[in-house]
Amino acid sequence: MTPSRTVRWTAGWLLAAVWALSFPLFSGLAPHRLWGWCAAAGYLAAAAATALGRRREALGAALLGAVAVPLLYLVLTGQGQSEVGVIERSGRLLLATGKTYVDHPAGVGEYTPYLPAMSLLGLPRALLDGGSGWGGGWAVRLLGDARIWCAAALAGGTWAGRRLLGAAPSPLLPLLVASPVVALPLAVSGVDLPLAGLCCLALAAAASGRPALAGVALGAACALKWTALPAVAVAAALLGSRRGARAAVRCAVVAGAVTAALVLPGALLQPGELWRQVFAFPTGRSEVATPAASPLPGHLLAELGPWGWYLTVALLGLGGLGVALSLWVRPPRTLVAAADRLALGLTLAFLLAPAARFGYLALPVLLVVWARSAAPAGAVPSRVVARSGRRGPRPAPVR
Repeated sequence: MTPSRTVRWTAGWLLAAVWALSFPLFSGLAPHRLWGWCAAAGYLAAAAATALGRRREALGAALLGAVAVPLLYLVLTGQGQSEVGVIERSGRLLLATGKTYVDHPAGVGEYTPYLPAMSLLGLPRALLDGGSGWGGGWAVRLLGDARIWCAAALAGGTWAGRRLLGAAPSPLLPLLVASPVVALPLAVSGVDLPLAGLCCLALAAAASGRPALAGVALGAACALKWTALPAVAVAAALLGSRRGARAAVRCAVVAGAVTAALVLPGALLQPGELWRQVFAFPTGRSEVATPAASPLPGHLLAELGPWGWYLTVALLGLGGLGVALSLWVRPPRTLVAAADRLALGLTLAFLLAPAARFGYLALPVLLVVWARSAAPAGAVPSRVVARSGRRGPRPAPVR
């Protein structure tokens, strides 16, 4: 590593340490404060190791301090953000009653702002608590914690996507996991990680010309959170530009069928609760205020009154329309271009949503970095198949 690169990497780890230290100083959440202390120590050790020319040791120190130690401690002590308990409660409800939502929730803690498939990530805890005889010991906490299964979904989706593309090992992936972008949500919540993993898999399947697989991944993602819907349009546009309209339509149809299969049973059992908890609550239109209230533009506008809420919804719609038009006029033809377009759409959605958190922006960052780790920028895109819908030779993976 050259001296200039050593300086840059050392400065990067130091900036990450400063960012981590802001959580013990300013956050009111105990899991965030604990993560901040552990991560800061790991990042400072990484900076010292980098300054000494030990790059691998630096990455190991960052992963240990920012991921392994806080995740294991929080899991084994039963601490975490409220989302962890929400997912696990949803799994218990599904196992006991077939439902995923609390009927007539009395307070914010009883709301489940996710679509029914998210409850599947809470089933391991419900099964271990209910029939293994292990009680609430460390084994149940470790093997049943929803964060572990959220992380497994992220790892599985990103790994499978790279296998589809034939991507070589990249140092970007462990660096991404060690960074605050992934390390913080992985340790304290994990709720957006399955969505990210499925989106990565869907884009990889689309880039490698597999519309059915892309549709299955997209359908599973859309059954977790409705914020995955933009990924369907981006993946279909990528398939359309590379494989023709027939492949794009097949992807969209499969995605719709998988989403319906996973969501409809819960929607038919509790249509009112699904609307109240999944759509009205996150957008600030229920009787209980959502805790997602970071001072982003959409939330600040919505706080001005009813007209502000309608204005931010209109801006949100215009942003979505703009991204949709860009997909029509200039569809993405590579994995990186598709990931960038999806990241742009999601960033606009999170910035303009009536209620959102800064942490939501980790998803666009993860998509952009992962795509570059699987298909480095500057790669020559494979030949585009004519739009006639005729099936030509399968394009080579975008490398």
